[in-house]
Amino acid sequence: MRVLVATAVPVERDAVALAFPGAGSGTRLPGALLCRTATGCDLLAAGVGPALAAASTAAALTAAALEGTPYDLVVSAGIGGGFQPEAPVGSLVVADAITVADLGAETGDGFLPVTELGFGTVTHRPPLPVVHAAAEATGARTGTILTASTVTGTAARAAELRARHPRALAEGMEGFGVAEAAAAHGTPVLEIRAVSNPVGPRDRAAWRIGDALTALTEAFGKLLPVLESWNPHDQ
Repeated sequence: MRVLVATAVPVERDAVALAFPGAGSGTRLPGALLCRTATGCDLLAAGVGPALAAASTAAALTAAALEGTPYDLVVSAGIGGGFQPEAPVGSLVVADAITVADLGAETGDGFLPVTELGFGTVTHRPPLPVVHAAAEATGARTGTILTASTVTGTAARAAELRARHPRALAEGMEGFGVAEAAAAHGTPVLEIRAVSNPVGPRDRAAWRIGDALTALTEAFGKLLPVLESWNPHDQ
């Protein structure tokens, strides 16, 4: 298995790297550094937000394809907000749907996703066998992980998102961008988030970033057997 793990920022990448023996050697890509491991998994700090994450992930996927060693799976990973009470701080969420929350148009009758305007995609669905295997291995909850270019900062916005996406458990800023790049290459995608804060009013005193990063490291330690044994061609 060749796996690309894409995080937003280096501190998330480094938390994932702690679960991989031999992580450290790097390859420079346009705008990003790809870290190799001894297990066949490569780690990428792809950047913040869906656009930069998509561009960096696409660069890594293209480079691997040109080298004749394409990836079998892309994993979008990091910390993020959790919708309460279903995804408490410190818990893990694995996406069975990766949905962009704010790609569309505001109208007098409310928000219209871009698909209702007649084009585009708003949801990517990871392969259910690897979703279930990852959730079982890590103890994660499964549900929708939303991607937003603007992080939710009010109770009203959190309630609006839950009304539109009742299965949403977590919110991040990169998953949909990573999934778009993976889809362009025909590569399956998975998203996992460690919850560092509640989705809603921004209360920095309630953030548990260190705990979430530790949970991310522990999750990937448990995910390694899943990633090594999963064969996308058998699904």
